[in-house]
Amino acid sequence: MNAAKIFDHTGSRFDSFLEEEQILKETEAIAVKRVLAWKIQKAMKEKNISKYAMAKQLRTSRSQVDRLLDPSHVGVTIGTITRAAMVVGKRVQVDIVDSSHSHARRRRRSTASRMKHIVKSAPMAAD
Repeated sequence: MNAAKIFDHTGSRFDSFLEEEQILKETEAIAVKRVLAWKIQKAMKEKNISKYAMAKQLRTSRSQVDRLLDPSHVGVTIGTITRAAMVVGKRVQVDIVDSSHSHARRRRRSTASRMKHIVKSAPMAAD
């Protein structure tokens, strides 16, 4: 009898892969920053606020505004993000959730799922 073996080709979760590669935290930080930068840029366009005007209202330089709007620059402070949101008539909401693997993963989407949503909803804007 020639029984064919059945293989599960679905692989591990994307979160597991990122953890194995030791880039999960960095990837999540960039994903969060990308969304924040996109939302601030979108609000700036809606309010017709230039980068120069944003810098002037934040009492900072244009290069600092560029870092604020750069999705890969995760070193921007919460204070800067909050002040930028206020300039465009918005406010920032922050939530801290349980990070234990078994509990948190049952209640939230995987990183891969969140990143797919982010990529779909936050396209990169060209200057």
